[in-house]
Amino acid sequence: MGMQVLKSEDLSKQGQQRIRRNLFQAFLDACETQGAKKKIVTDGDGRVFSYGEILRAAFALSSPLRKRTDPRDNIGILLPTGAGAVIALLSIHAAGRTPAMLNFTAGIKNLKAAASTAPLKTVVTARKFIELANLSSLIEGFSETVDIIYLEDMREEIGLGGKLKAVLGPIIPQIFSPKSSPDETGIILFTSGTEGNPKGVVLSHANILANIEQIEEHVKLEEGDKLFNPLPTFHCYGLTAGTLWPIFSGYPVVLHPSPLQTKTIAERIAKTRSTVLFATDTFLQQYMRASVGDGLNSLRIAVCGAERVREETRKVAEDRFAFEVLEGYGVTECAPVLAANQPGDIRAGTIGKMLPGIETRLDPVEGLEDAGRLWVRGPNIMKGYISPDKPGEVMPLVEGWHDTGDVVSVDSEGYYVIRGRVKRFAKIGGEMVSLTVVENCASAVWPDHTHAAAIVPDPKKGEQIILITNHPKPKREELLRWSQTHGVPKIAVPKKIISVDSLPVLGTGKLDYVSVTNVAKQAMGLVD
Repeated sequence: MGMQVLKSEDLSKQGQQRIRRNLFQAFLDACETQGAKKKIVTDGDGRVFSYGEILRAAFALSSPLRKRTDPRDNIGILLPTGAGAVIALLSIHAAGRTPAMLNFTAGIKNLKAAASTAPLKTVVTARKFIELANLSSLIEGFSETVDIIYLEDMREEIGLGGKLKAVLGPIIPQIFSPKSSPDETGIILFTSGTEGNPKGVVLSHANILANIEQIEEHVKLEEGDKLFNPLPTFHCYGLTAGTLWPIFSGYPVVLHPSPLQTKTIAERIAKTRSTVLFATDTFLQQYMRASVGDGLNSLRIAVCGAERVREETRKVAEDRFAFEVLEGYGVTECAPVLAANQPGDIRAGTIGKMLPGIETRLDPVEGLEDAGRLWVRGPNIMKGYISPDKPGEVMPLVEGWHDTGDVVSVDSEGYYVIRGRVKRFAKIGGEMVSLTVVENCASAVWPDHTHAAAIVPDPKKGEQIILITNHPKPKREELLRWSQTHGVPKIAVPKKIISVDSLPVLGTGKLDYVSVTNVAKQAMGLVD
């Protein structure tokens, strides 16, 4: 196929106006619209916060932050999903500084690399969290490079000025609020660092607010909806869709500190009677399995990103709990949501249509006729990367286009299908084979297990595919039989299948493909 450029419908006029604010202003507007007394955030321990309480805390904590840092500094946030992370983020903005979200599951090497890339001199965390998550040795190592500030200590340092700010800020916010422009940096996030050191992803205030407007116009919520978010705020999906969207739009949100606490999450969804859940396919399956009786039947929809939604997941959700699973797609660089299925319009196997205001370009890929490499442009696309080689320096995009690195196809009605990452296509005997197709076949044959495909060198055919699975006794013949009856070419059936107890996963819930490839190479004797 030749190059194809497509454009989704425009963002509404009101949406376009609403993105011309900064993030703190967006929160102030939500407070005013919803009322300071409205309960908006339920924390992991069950404590409920109103808009007014969050606003007062943000103004109060901005005082010690201003004293301890220089104007326009970046300040890291090393906290789990919860009210603490929300207040830390808003207080950093109220102090006129820029928050950078740090992945506490990434290990000390990646954290230090992120701190030198942004760059960061100061990081906010909480003693209680460090203790519960058993991270004291990580903090010890990290404090060699950055100044660690604990939320508990900041409360002690608020002083008279901070107390006055907490009282007067909500009454006359225009005097105490930051004056940042919508196009200035609003948040810095980091890539997972699977291909070398993590890069900084620089999102402006307008990028994040544009994505919130796009989601709002694409996935219509109902009055009375209550959202449940167990996904990490260091991951853009958990931050924008799972945390800031509900808070800025007035939908109560239940925040949970870790997506891995399967049984507790299933219980909390039932107890809070939440109606919308943010998850990945893998996590959703675990929550449904852990749910007692019809415990998840308060859910209306589960919005799943980061990986393909399996047919089995949809079936259990609909048959057992009567809720819809919306598959979406996004990347950190796009704040992050680009496309999603919509309630009442679910095309299984697709990521739905693009959100309003997004232009797409499909560049040809050698060996694939009906698909292309996806480039995107729109109001939610990042300002640029910060490279580890040039700390603090934003490298802007060329003409606003971002290369997602994903291969997609699009049908005549505008529904997109992810065919795989460019890097996840193997070239076998001159033909392109998608590792996603290999994994989908394995999921169809063994739906109760998890599978990942990897590419390793092959002396005869250039490359070969190895399947890693947690199925205890996988038989290649079963895969071969299924592929023959479903029109899957024989070269897409891996010659070797390796059974493991569990597959390596990143802190975001995605499969760790770097480790998967290492497992495959070790099994084939390709590493020492």
